[in-house]
Amino acid sequence: MFKVENNIYCIGINDHSIDLFEGMYKVPDGISYNSYVILDEKVAVLDTADAHFGEQWLNEVKEVLGGRQPDYLVIHHMEPDHSANIQNFLKVYPNVQVVGNAKTFVMIKEYFGFDVTNTVKVDEGSVLKLGKHSLRFVMAPLVHWPEVMVSYDEHSKVVFSADGFGKFGALDVDQPWDDEARRYYIGIVGKYGAQVQSLLKKLSALDVKKICPLHGPVLEGDLSHYIGLYDTWSSYRPEKDAIMVAYASVYGHTKAVAEMLADMLKKAGKEVIVADLARADRAKCVADAFMCSKLVLASVTYNAEIFPCMREFIDCLAERNFRSRTVAFIENGTWAPISAKLMRERLSGCKDLNFIGQTVKVRAAFSEENAPELETLVNELVK
Repeated sequence: MFKVENNIYCIGINDHSIDLFEGMYKVPDGISYNSYVILDEKVAVLDTADAHFGEQWLNEVKEVLGGRQPDYLVIHHMEPDHSANIQNFLKVYPNVQVVGNAKTFVMIKEYFGFDVTNTVKVDEGSVLKLGKHSLRFVMAPLVHWPEVMVSYDEHSKVVFSADGFGKFGALDVDQPWDDEARRYYIGIVGKYGAQVQSLLKKLSALDVKKICPLHGPVLEGDLSHYIGLYDTWSSYRPEKDAIMVAYASVYGHTKAVAEMLADMLKKAGKEVIVADLARADRAKCVADAFMCSKLVLASVTYNAEIFPCMREFIDCLAERNFRSRTVAFIENGTWAPISAKLMRERLSGCKDLNFIGQTVKVRAAFSEENAPELETLVNELVK
């Protein structure tokens, strides 16, 4: 628990017991579940915490309240890692009013099987006055659930951003924001770029001094860095002029060609990221592909198909609206070398991709016949 501003407190629960966030994202540095309390003439508690930390969260809320009774419980986002303690909170503070939008209250019933009777329903532009502090609500549907909303405290100029601007990693882990925020955003929110752009447009009209997300640290100082990255990510623009070489190899021959290409590109002065898709963290690979301007996919043909980890990687890209990149292929196969054709087909629904015409076609192992193809591919990528 720590002070965000005068009369605004963050209750940050650090979870180091979790291995997979949302059942699929590796979180070796844990995750935080953030809740906030505003103490004014009226008291508002903003969101709850994961079910496993109900007692700890309630004790910390009680400590911040210092004997006062809360007036409101504001629910920005109904995902259970933030809403699982609504009923426990209401048992302790039965007179509190629950603040949400129309979809919030439907989801409370669906998830937890009870109706909230003491409610304050808000929509776009609604204001909840607490005294000096006033929360103005901004609807943010599909960032990344349909009921999501954020709120802006007009007094302190703090935005409570729900899952927006969140990151992996517990609050007691000192690490840079960008990488784990990128992995979080691309994996969880990345499909909904248009909706994030809509939210950013709304926030641009506000004088924002701090951003308080439901996961990760409170953001302050030069917010243009964080907002700029969100604008880049949600616009599907590359962050940097770099090349990712992602490969799927069985006996090491495809790996050898991928690494050969990477070495040639580095010697030509390019920044290169190489990923073994069978072993690397999938979410990081997807985030790296979105970060780079160019992508090379190198896959062995397997059962007359793309090697499974490559197929899953491409599907993850397509699901998150991968677009506006240059893509090249390396295929490996002896009797059925068709992985390049299949990889391209699997990307066919992605918009604004520039496919390099030169495909490196390896027959089992790299041979001198492949050298001109590889050289041509390097020249195309370096252009």
